[in-house]
Formats: sequence, C-alpha cells, structure tokens
Amino acid sequence: MLSLTISGVSSNSGKTILTTALLYYFRKSVRPFKIGPDFIDPMFHKMVCGTDSVNLDSFIMNEDQVKWIYNHYSDKKVSILEGVMGFYDGDNKGCSANSISKLLDIPTIIILDGSGSYITVSAVLKGLLEYKQNTIKAVVLNNISSKMHYELIKNIIQKDHQNIIVLGWIQKNLPSLSNTHLGLDLNDLDKIKEISKDVLKYIDIDSLKLFAKRKRVKNISYPFKKYKQLDKKIAIVNDKNFSFLYYDNLRFLQEIFKKVIIVDATKDEKILKNIDFVYICGGYVETNEAYENIKNSNRFRKSLIRHSKKKPIYGECAGLLYLGKKVDNKKMSGILDVNFSLENRFNRLGYYYDQFGIKGHCFHYTKPIDTKDGFNILSKVKNGKGSVGSWRKGAVVGSYLHIMFRDSFSSRFFIKNK
Repeated sequence: MLSLTISGVSSNSGKTILTTALLYYFRKSVRPFKIGPDFIDPMFHKMVCGTDSVNLDSFIMNEDQVKWIYNHYSDKKVSILEGVMGFYDGDNKGCSANSISKLLDIPTIIILDGSGSYITVSAVLKGLLEYKQNTIKAVVLNNISSKMHYELIKNIIQKDHQNIIVLGWIQKNLPSLSNTHLGLDLNDLDKIKEISKDVLKYIDIDSLKLFAKRKRVKNISYPFKKYKQLDKKIAIVNDKNFSFLYYDNLRFLQEIFKKVIIVDATKDEKILKNIDFVYICGGYVETNEAYENIKNSNRFRKSLIRHSKKKPIYGECAGLLYLGKKVDNKKMSGILDVNFSLENRFNRLGYYYDQFGIKGHCFHYTKPIDTKDGFNILSKVKNGKGSVGSWRKGAVVGSYLHIMFRDSFSSRFFIKNK
C-alpha cells in the first residue's frame, strides 16, 4: 500500500491544494485522514474522493489507539494524511503532523513556498530537517513562477539535502484556483478535476509512489474498552446545521447500538417515539444563515422536547446551543436552563480537559449568559482553572467539548444510561 503525510511550514502553505489534487487522482483507491480535531477538512476530503475521512489525534487518544484507528481504516490501496498548521505545530500538545507521521512511520511531503525566494527555501528545509527527528522524505515547491525558477531551487536543495526527493512544483497563480477557497468552501467540486490536473502537472507521481510504499501492519490489538451491543436505538441529528460528526464516532455508535437512525432537523424530521437515545452533533445554529434552516422546524423541536422528558439526549457544541433557551434573540428548544450570546471573538479555541479528565477540542464564538446551572469545568490543562462548559438537566447533557466516543471514558454517557 501507499502511505504519505502532506504538511508544510504553516497554514495556507498549499497543503489543501496538494491533498485535494492527490485525493482526486487516487479517488478510486484512497482513504483520507486528517491529523488533529478538524471537522471541515474531512468533509471536503469525502466530497473530493467519495470516501469518509478519519481523524487521527494523539492528544485526545493515546498512541496505541491512534495506531489502531489508522490501521483499522487503512482499508484502501492508498492512505493520505493531511497535516494541521505547520509540520511541528501541536508538538507541545502531543499532536502534530510530525508526531503522527513519526508514530505511524509514514513518510512526509513538505510543501515549500518558493515565491520571491530560492536559496532561502533550502535554509527553511534545513531548519525543518534538523529541528527534530522526523519523517520528511520529499518536498513539493509551491508558487513557482517558471521552470527555470524551479530548477534553480531544486539544484540547491539537491546539493544541500541529498536524501530529500524533490517531487516537482506547482505553478504560481494557477487559473483553476482563481476565486477558489479550498478547505473553506465546499462548493468548488465542479473545479476539482481541473485543479487536480493543474496542480499535478509538474509533479513526479511515479517517484511519489516509490517513496510512499509501505507494508500494511496486521493484527494490532484493540486498545479500547470493549462493550456489548445495546439492544437500543439511537437517533443522530446530523444535517447541514449539525454537520460535525467524526466518522469513527459514527462507526462506534453503529457498533454499540442495535440501530442508528440519522435525523435531519433542517427538514423538520421528528424523533420517533421508539428512539432510546438522541445525539445532536456540533456545527452551526447560532448564525443568522444557519438559524434560518431550523427556526421553523417545529415538529423536530416538539419531538425532541417530548423525548427529553424521559430519555437521554447528548448535544455537542451547536447541539448544546439548541438544547438551551436562546442564542441572543434566537429561540432554541429550551430543554436546558441556559441562554447564550454570540460574540465577535472566539470564546474557546484548542484542546481542553474537562474536570473528569476527558480530553477534547473546542472552537466556539458563543458564551453562556448565566453559568449557575453548569456542572463541568473545561480547562486548558488537566485539573486546572477554567470555566463552565457543560450543562445537565435530568438525562439531558450538553457540552462545548468535542470528544471521540471510542475512548472508554468518553463513551460514559451512552453506557451509563443503558
């Protein structure tokens, strides 16, 4: 099989452009992965190649768990991992393109920006190579103005770094990338074929296949607590508003519940009376555009309220907001006794621990107006000072923390309510 990581010096270095091109090129035989807790890139990966993308996060999961997740889902001929930010960014938290590629022994392609430079590109590469032990095996040069410009940088890199493969270059100001915001706009799919062709035009795919060749690892022991399947039904509220659903979380719920039903709140679908659990995914409900999709979903709201009176609900981030009373003047379900306001600046961003030691990720612009009924403190450090991030009423729980359910502690809500 082929395995490779794509990373760079920073965000906006060209990772998404190259990842997109390669996912489309290998679309019939590729499994995409995203390093870190991101939701947007995995959705885009799937739209490009048609295969669900899996998050690999060595902060939220331990090393054995990450290895199992990677090997379990590496069920295609090609596995492509897209990094997060710069190559070493996140090392202090234990999760970076460097830490994951090193843990899994996967070679890395570094995207280097060649615009307005030539010798300095090699100096930047030298810093990346010498900073820590790493898996960097090849580079692709981005924003190159001409073949002469490429050859100039390539010759310097080959002289300075004889063990590094220079795979090729991506032309500056590609016509197919005009008015395109890859990684942010999910409506560019009509241009993907053209983009892939342009991006890979001067890249040596045969050399890439050679250095990315790896043997598939077999017989990795299951490193999570095992559960018997529950003879219960769960409804997952997952639609264009509540769209943040880790693929492995979906698979885990399909394993432990007898039946999983997807409910689209934006289409005003009801929670059926025979449903035992409800999970409302994260996403967007607080913005004017998102709220328009759901403000008149009265059948859904009433069925959720009915369910909450006797049965468990778990809401994550946007799910939490919808379980509350209001976000500013936007009416939500009112199941939890908390109101929120939408701020101009993010309220939380990054990895967090809750007071029970569970690790996860937060990124939200809302904040609670009143925290008196909150029960769970979220902190940047374990057992540190923080602020309320979860609310509970009866068997209904809402939290700002995005978690991965397969971890034995993270799945406590579903199991203890069985």
